Amino acid sequence: MLKGTDIIVKALKEEGVDTLFAYPGGQAIDIFDALYDQSDIELILPRHEQALIHAADGYARSTGKVGVCLVTSGPGATNLVTGIATANYDSVPLVCITGQVSLGLMGNDAFQEVDIVGITNSICKYAVTVRTREELPRILKEAFYIARTGRPGPVVVDIPKDIQQAMGSEEYPAEVSIRGYKPNEGVHIGQIKKAAAMLKKAKKPLFLIGGGVNISGANEQMRLLAEATRVPVITTIMGRGAIPTSHELYMGNIGIHGSYAANHAVAECDLLFSIGTRFNDRITGKISEFAKNAKIVHIDIDSASISKNIVVDIPIVADAKIAIEKLIEYIPEMKTNKWTEQVQAWKKEYPIHMKQYEGLTPEKVIQYINENFTHPIITTDVGQNQLWATQYIALESNRQFLTSGGLGTMGYGFPAAIGAKLGNPDRPVIAISGDGGMQMNIQELATAVTLELPLILIVFNNGYLGNVRQWQEMFYNKRYSSTCLTYRRSCQKNCMDAEKCCPKYVPDFVKLAESYEAYGIRITREEEIAQAFAYALEHKHAPTIIECVIEREANVLPMVPVGKALDEMILDC
Repeated sequence: MLKGTDIIVKALKEEGVDTLFAYPGGQAIDIFDALYDQSDIELILPRHEQALIHAADGYARSTGKVGVCLVTSGPGATNLVTGIATANYDSVPLVCITGQVSLGLMGNDAFQEVDIVGITNSICKYAVTVRTREELPRILKEAFYIARTGRPGPVVVDIPKDIQQAMGSEEYPAEVSIRGYKPNEGVHIGQIKKAAAMLKKAKKPLFLIGGGVNISGANEQMRLLAEATRVPVITTIMGRGAIPTSHELYMGNIGIHGSYAANHAVAECDLLFSIGTRFNDRITGKISEFAKNAKIVHIDIDSASISKNIVVDIPIVADAKIAIEKLIEYIPEMKTNKWTEQVQAWKKEYPIHMKQYEGLTPEKVIQYINENFTHPIITTDVGQNQLWATQYIALESNRQFLTSGGLGTMGYGFPAAIGAKLGNPDRPVIAISGDGGMQMNIQELATAVTLELPLILIVFNNGYLGNVRQWQEMFYNKRYSSTCLTYRRSCQKNCMDAEKCCPKYVPDFVKLAESYEAYGIRITREEEIAQAFAYALEHKHAPTIIECVIEREANVLPMVPVGKALDEMILDC
């Protein structure tokens, strides 16, 4: 017989968990006590539960394993909510274990009691409260299985304190059988043949690749398919890296800040062959104008994603890797045609760049990373920093890129880098943030220092919440409402002039890093980039912040205004 807490520890070991992101509290203290004497699982103690789950997310995305969290009830559980939604949108396998008050207290507004299952049901793959000690092993086994199979996603397991303390069988299931949950493990060959025939007949075919290809590990298969057909490839932000960004057939990202070539190719193609994307509004622009001249093939592992936003002609429910492998069998090699040459010409004629800005720019910093790091893992926060990274980061087969694509979660990049480094200790990990997003989980400097992680933390500091400020500049007559991060009470309230002599920026990122026993360096000129990275690489056991002071009103371009078609792009302003 084993206590509930001991079967939890056994489950973690059986599922191959070697890293547990955990924050203690009253309703989880028994689980922490059970973990105290074992050495197979490393407990990671971040400084905030939201950072904790983002770190587990970064660990999961970078390793392909299930990320695992453990927190207490009430605020401990609710602090996971943003991270659960983040992982759910981006199909990240997580198992989130939450402590809960005893069964007899549930529903009585007990101290630190919340219905975390009710709160998270709509933003996770599965959520359940354990009601008996007998079902605890089965539920834990199912949690890991559900998280990693089909379309991956987060699972919440809420465990009341009396269940943790109760005695029961020491058996842990070897297999899972869940009625009504049968992940699709094959592909409909008839649909594949139809799609292949349509691809062969098309005059202007186009591959649109989403994050599903990266998740399924189908990058090599996608490259082979593109080369066999000579069809241009565009990606969503999450799909970037599905084939090497240096490949001659890769034309860039699609969407609001997509490339001219990618967006115009969608507008003019006669067949859009989409794999592993949900067609969300960030990539479609005006839906009635999206790929209006094209037949659409859509491959996705989640049947609910097909024809949800864009009605398609040939739906194929399948894992991206399996589907692409079958497609390769049915498609003969094709030659480059005038259509492919046209899209390549657009890419050459309308490159994305920041040459209109003098001095230090995000493009120049990211280009240094491209040229000097061969196998990095790069995480980003959300905002302009993310968009610049998705435009300029070169992603070859030996690089990884982690970002919050679906939910757009500020505060994600830094803790995700912590998780990625823990899962990949021999690879350089670089987090790219803005000055706003970096401050949302800045306390994790303590976590990175105590774990002795040599992270490189890039902070693009323009003194604004830059992405919103850009919208305010372009569509709200420069009414910079609540976006200036140098604003003080004594400032002119309605200031719209970034060139004014503003108050000193708070905080001083270099001094803040040093106060945590980390390292910091501030640069303002292109000539200082190499020196800053060299300084960071000197420190093998602590993180380094490289604060890059950039043009205050630098914009991310091209840009598609809301409500416009993808080919109605603002190229300069």
